[in-house]
Amino acid sequence: MSGFMCTNRSLHKILGPILISPLIALSVAPAPAQVFTVTPEGLDAKYVDFKPTNVAISTVPLTTHNREDLLRFLQSEQGFTMRPLPISTITLKANGPMEPSGSDYINTIREKGLAVKAGERVVITDIKIEKDRILLDFNGGPEHKHKFLRHIQIGMDPNMTTPIVNDNGQAPTGTRIALVFPNVVPDMTGLQVEALVKPIVDFNLKNPVQAYADTLPPWLRQSILDHRPLVGMNGDMVIAAMGQPRTKMRERENQMPFEEWIYGEPPDPVQFVRFNNNRVIRIEIAKVGESPEIRTENEMGDYWQKKPAENTRIVKLGDAAPTQPGGETAPHKAPSLRLPGESLPADSNPATPQLGPVQFPKDQTKDQTKDQSPNSGQSPNSGQQPTPSQSGQPASAPNQPASAQPAPPPSAPPAGTPFLVAAGGGE
Repeated sequence: MSGFMCTNRSLHKILGPILISPLIALSVAPAPAQVFTVTPEGLDAKYVDFKPTNVAISTVPLTTHNREDLLRFLQSEQGFTMRPLPISTITLKANGPMEPSGSDYINTIREKGLAVKAGERVVITDIKIEKDRILLDFNGGPEHKHKFLRHIQIGMDPNMTTPIVNDNGQAPTGTRIALVFPNVVPDMTGLQVEALVKPIVDFNLKNPVQAYADTLPPWLRQSILDHRPLVGMNGDMVIAAMGQPRTKMRERENQMPFEEWIYGEPPDPVQFVRFNNNRVIRIEIAKVGESPEIRTENEMGDYWQKKPAENTRIVKLGDAAPTQPGGETAPHKAPSLRLPGESLPADSNPATPQLGPVQFPKDQTKDQTKDQSPNSGQSPNSGQQPTPSQSGQPASAPNQPASAQPAPPPSAPPAGTPFLVAAGGGE
C-alpha cells in the first residue's frame, strides 16, 4: 500500500473527488500544520515523486529551419510511459518541476480518469510550438480535435442540418504534455526535447517488459529481468517477469479464496504462484526428483507501505465505539427554539400542558392463550375471565383439547376484551 503527503491547504481538494481508502494516518509531528497520509488506491507512491532533469539548453530562439526539423522528428514518435498519465494536460517546466504533482497529481487522475498505466506504449499524435512552450498530444490528447466546430451545424431546414465537423461521440482518452521554457522556445533538437520529457515518457527503443521494468526500483527491476517472481508482487509484475501462465485455478483454503497460476510443464520445473487480493502470498517450485521449494514470507519489504510511519496515529473511518457501555443511549433534550437557559412564564403555570414521557398501552392479548386454557385453575364463576357462554361462544367439552376448540369468527373480538351486548326483545 502506498501513500502521499499533503497539508491542510490541499486537503479540501482531495476529500471531495477522491474516494479515501479505509486507512488515514494522522501525523502527530510538532509542526504547526498537521500532515495527513492518504492512501490512493491503485497508484504507487513512487509515481508521485518527481525528479527534474538537467539538460543543457541553448539561449538562442528557435529558428525556422530547426522548427521544421523538430516537427518532423517528433511526429508519430512512440515512447513508453514512466508513470500513470491522466486524461488531462501536464505542465512540465524545462529542467524544473511538473504540475500537477504530489497530491494534486492523484487528484487529477481521480477527476479526469486514467489514460494509460505505467510502462505502456504511447504515440505523439499532434505537436504545436507556441511562443514559450511545446505542446505534445499523446494518443489523441485530452480534448476533441475540433472542440467547437463539432457543435456548429449548417443547413436551410432545421431538420436537415449538417455539422461542420463530424463527431464520432467518443470521449478523448489521451494526455497532453506542455513543455514550458522561461522566455521563448530555444533552438534545440528533437533528442533534447525527448530528454526533457523523459521523466514522463521515455522514447528509447525497448520491449514492453523493459519498459515496465524501468518504472520500478532497481532491485525489483532486476528481479523482473531475471524472470524471478517474489512473494508480495502484484499481477502486472508477475506477468512482466513470467509472462502469461499456462493454467489458472481458483480454489478456497480455510475459507480464504485464492487464485493459482501455473508455469512450466514436467520434466521442466513447475512453478505455482498463488494470489490473494492481487498479491502473491505463496510460491512453490516443484522439480522432478527433488523436494518442492515453498516461499511464503514477504520478499518485497515495505514496498506497498502497509506499515504506518513513526509517530503516526491510525484513524479508521466510521462511527467510533463509545467509551462507556450505554454511552450512545444518553438522554437528549427535545428540539426547541429557546435559547440555552431561557424560560417562559408559561413554564410555571400549572394549566399549561408540559411534555412528559410517552406511555405505551399495555399488551392485553399476550396472555390470551393462557386465559383460554381449560386447566387454568379458575372457576367458571370467578368473575375474572368470562365463560364461553358469557362471551357468546359455544361451550366445549371439559376434556376436549384446546386445539380442537372451534376458532372464533373473524369479526369476533379477542377473548378478554370487554364489549356491550344489546338485548333484543323475545318472541
